Amino acid sequence: MRRLTYYVATTIDGFISGPGGEFDFFPMAADVLEAINAEWPETVPTQFRTQAGLADVPNKHFDTVLMGRATYQLGDASPYAHLRQIVFSRTLTSPDRAVEIVAGNPAETVRALKQEDGLGIWLCGGADLAGQLLPEIDELIVKRYPVVAGTGKPMFGAGFAPSPFTLVESLSFESGALVSTYRR
Repeated sequence: MRRLTYYVATTIDGFISGPGGEFDFFPMAADVLEAINAEWPETVPTQFRTQAGLADVPNKHFDTVLMGRATYQLGDASPYAHLRQIVFSRTLTSPDRAVEIVAGNPAETVRALKQEDGLGIWLCGGADLAGQLLPEIDELIVKRYPVVAGTGKPMFGAGFAPSPFTLVESLSFESGALVSTYRR
């Protein structure tokens, strides 16, 4: 069975973006970028894959990416063309066949995706979608950067719902970033 992984960048205080969706304040340290390119190459947007030397690198962990409308609208019309792209929205229509727009229940969609053959499913964002999908998330990969935002969009836009996960790996970088993997 396929796993749903919420692979996300956060500040020390747990925000995935600023109040307006901005994320350009996250430091892009060379040591972290090198690790991302080596271990999670499919998470690099298509427009940057060639300059990162990843144009012909196969996907290692994921073949499907899930995004909420706000996350999707931050980028290109097909930000991860090397993956199956699914956007959850009740207001958008599909700009092209490269992106599937799903207006229905995200949890039902994820349960169906998990039954398909293939690599894992990457939940790219955002907070509201992560909150709706929390019961379906099998793994968290949290890239915690050494910056405090003070306010913004939290990792999960959901009510109080304690959900235990177990730390299975933690990588620290000279830049001060941490990448921690948790599983149910």
